[in-house]
Amino acid sequence: MISLPGYEIREKIYEGTRTVVYRGNRNQDRESVIIKIIQDEYPTIEQIARLRQEFTIIQILDVPGIAKGYSLEKYQNNFALILEDFGGQSLCHLLAANKLSLTESLTIAVALAESLIQIHRVPIIHKDIKPTNIVINQSTKQIKLIDFSIASRLELKSQTISNPNLLEGTLAYMSPEQTGRMNRAIDYRTDFYSLGVTFYEMLTNQLPFTTTDPMELVYCHIAKQPVPPKEVAEIPQAVSDIVMKLLAKNAEYRYQSAAGLKFDLETCLQQLQTTGKIENFPIGQRDRGNQLLIPQKLYGRETEVQILLDAFGRVSLGATEMMLVSGYSGIGKTSIVNEVHKPILAARGYFIAGKFDQFKRNIPYAALIQAFQELVRQLLTESSELIAVWKENLLKALDNNGQVIIDVIPEVELIIGKQPEVPQLGSSESQNRFNRVFQQFIRVFCQPEHPLVIFLDDLQWADSASLKLIQLLVTDPDNKYLLTIGAYRDNEVNPVHPLIQTIEKIQENETVVNNITIQALALDSVNQLIADTLDGSVNSEQIKLFSELLFNKTQGNPFFLTQLLKTLYSENLLVYQVDTDRWEWDIQQIQAIGIADFNIVELVARNIRKLPETTQKALKLAACIGNQFNLEVLSIVNEESNLVTAGHLWEAMQAGLILPLSESYKIPLVFAQEELASVRDIKVEYKFLHDRVQQAAYSLIPESEKKATHLKIGQLLLNNTTEQERKDNIFALVNQLNFGTDLLTNQSEKDELAELNLIAGQKAKAATAYDNSPDSF
Repeated sequence: MISLPGYEIREKIYEGTRTVVYRGNRNQDRESVIIKIIQDEYPTIEQIARLRQEFTIIQILDVPGIAKGYSLEKYQNNFALILEDFGGQSLCHLLAANKLSLTESLTIAVALAESLIQIHRVPIIHKDIKPTNIVINQSTKQIKLIDFSIASRLELKSQTISNPNLLEGTLAYMSPEQTGRMNRAIDYRTDFYSLGVTFYEMLTNQLPFTTTDPMELVYCHIAKQPVPPKEVAEIPQAVSDIVMKLLAKNAEYRYQSAAGLKFDLETCLQQLQTTGKIENFPIGQRDRGNQLLIPQKLYGRETEVQILLDAFGRVSLGATEMMLVSGYSGIGKTSIVNEVHKPILAARGYFIAGKFDQFKRNIPYAALIQAFQELVRQLLTESSELIAVWKENLLKALDNNGQVIIDVIPEVELIIGKQPEVPQLGSSESQNRFNRVFQQFIRVFCQPEHPLVIFLDDLQWADSASLKLIQLLVTDPDNKYLLTIGAYRDNEVNPVHPLIQTIEKIQENETVVNNITIQALALDSVNQLIADTLDGSVNSEQIKLFSELLFNKTQGNPFFLTQLLKTLYSENLLVYQVDTDRWEWDIQQIQAIGIADFNIVELVARNIRKLPETTQKALKLAACIGNQFNLEVLSIVNEESNLVTAGHLWEAMQAGLILPLSESYKIPLVFAQEELASVRDIKVEYKFLHDRVQQAAYSLIPESEKKATHLKIGQLLLNNTTEQERKDNIFALVNQLNFGTDLLTNQSEKDELAELNLIAGQKAKAATAYDNSPDSF
């Protein structure tokens, strides 16, 4: 039992893997309180950030159905969150003690739906609804939702996560999109799925999926239909239908509003209380979301997705193939590729991805390193027994050359340990050794029990060393169970482009290379997307006219289309009218202000200009760094602290223009300025929503200032990083400085840059030639 100054601890009421919860009294007024502390004696900064965020969110929410937060208090090396105690116990305990009646289950569900109405209005996504986080006072009938430690105030793009141990939330109650395998953003509708699982358990005394194997459970959530509740227990058809609607795999088919859910639940409860039974009725009749929710499913891409699925099927049987996906920027190449997540999961395969960047063309193997760093991080979350197996397999494959891989993927050392230095060789020999060792490295992961899919995006910006290595990997006759997918903009390459020449060499080797050319959406597909977005509230003729307008302005480019819809909505040119329960717009008004005459970059730039000046500045600098960037580097070039810079990025995140790559983005948002020192070591990474967003931010820098901006970024990094950091990021550093070479007037600066380029050239081992002229998007 802990000792917390100012409080008397009476009993422990819950102990989880991360936190412990006690019931006690506040000495000052003897009021009963709940005390939540972090389990570890020396909690990490991430754990502290979670507790702080929970307190912050509870303070924002003044909702009867949410347990109140009184204070967050520091003691010893830990923190304690003090919450109200309304004399309840968790739904988990109640379900373990006895089966709930249908009336009790519906009453609880109605109360939770009301709480979600209030929470989603803020808006906040809970992300961890389950019986443990639902507390009920059986005497007063109060029902409250607790634990906002992983809640989000952002709609987040789901990350590709192969290992369930990396997931936030509770796997048994987790929505398909929250598993990281659905190529879907996580929005408030993830809470409806988790509530559906909880409601299923309340009604049937069992979970929809009972497997205890984590990967199989993830697969069940994304691909397997649960047995309807009415087939498990004596449940009325209408109630069963409500649960199954909540459990829809795609968020578009779930309830779109907590109010619509509450209406159906109250209808069931009222019938039960007045007549003793629940008649069947059409559910979802009052479920009209008033937010603009553009469906995330793919339209008109069935053939392309099937080609990819067929390729993966062949690879799962031992083949090695290369699949190229080409098309204009924004046409949907990445979305189509990400649709192979489900079958990869079924085959227990690995899907890893890397993206080439136009501002990092001189960094050898950048996208490949990014992809394999992701894979190694996944492996490090496995059990110690499995990590030991990986260590044995890697050491056997790499022999005495492990350091060659560690030099480019440092995380590998965490698996195989320190390795002996390798002999120094000439440039050509060193390059050949690296290619040979990398081939041995990759074979470890290409196995029948876990095929490997490598997705490399934006191949048109790949460096020559990467192209050569890709050629070696896909033509290696000893490789099996490997699918390499490369996406590129076919309008930005010509017959003499290095990528096209590499592809020709691969084909000459008789390696299977297939190419999918992605075309713009047809008018019918655009019409269907618009109809689904507006949820059938408008007649088909009006939808058709509106779709034709949007199609003509976007030429069927999916990214342009969704951005245009969001802009119309944000500027009140597409409005949901509550009194008529329908979406309305004025085509003449839209045309009059010229908004539909922009190209995609101009349109996104227009939206960026709506943000605060400090946010615009941060985005422009981030665009110079690359499609993906970290807070530490951006803070240096922004000439502000991590916390201030993170604050500048917040509005861009809320606008969906940039995406955090992990939950660590919350850390600098919940710490005070004086705690900066402890936050600086945290790696917070972001990426632009799309290349076109990066391009739009970059376009806001006047052409005459671009060279000077890059030069200043390079100089700031040079003067504000350690020697080791400069060595680790030498390519990014020289790229920035080389942009402004002709602006340098000081001879010592020129000499310093020449030396840095020499170091970079040596590190690259002559793998690439440097091109000092900046390239445009």
